[in-house]
Amino acid sequence: MKTLLLCSLAVLGLMLGSPARSASALDQYHYYYQARYLPWHGAYADETYGVPLALVVPPTCAFQTQMAWGVGGHRVVPIYHQFARPYPGSPGYVGAGFLPTPAWPSDTTQFGVYYIRGPW
Repeated sequence: MKTLLLCSLAVLGLMLGSPARSASALDQYHYYYQARYLPWHGAYADETYGVPLALVVPPTCAFQTQMAWGVGGHRVVPIYHQFARPYPGSPGYVGAGFLPTPAWPSDTTQFGVYYIRGPW
């Protein structure tokens, strides 16, 4: 009787533990997809340089906080992209196609500075 009870608990534990592992695998695929196929920058350019600016943060950082005016203006979003070595050089754009920082920004994404995780 004890053996049957222990086996039932073990099977139940394995059944409950497997969705957590598959969800983790799906999260890893989502991070890979976002970093591989979406750009690391947004629509705005940094005011000083005229192009988007990458702010390299430690690789243990997984999320960033974005703030805006109004209800629901506080967002916590994941940091998908990671700075890779060796650096491939100039990205090739000279500032064309990016919006300038507005005179009165209403969101932190409008400053043209975007987080990228470091490789170390």
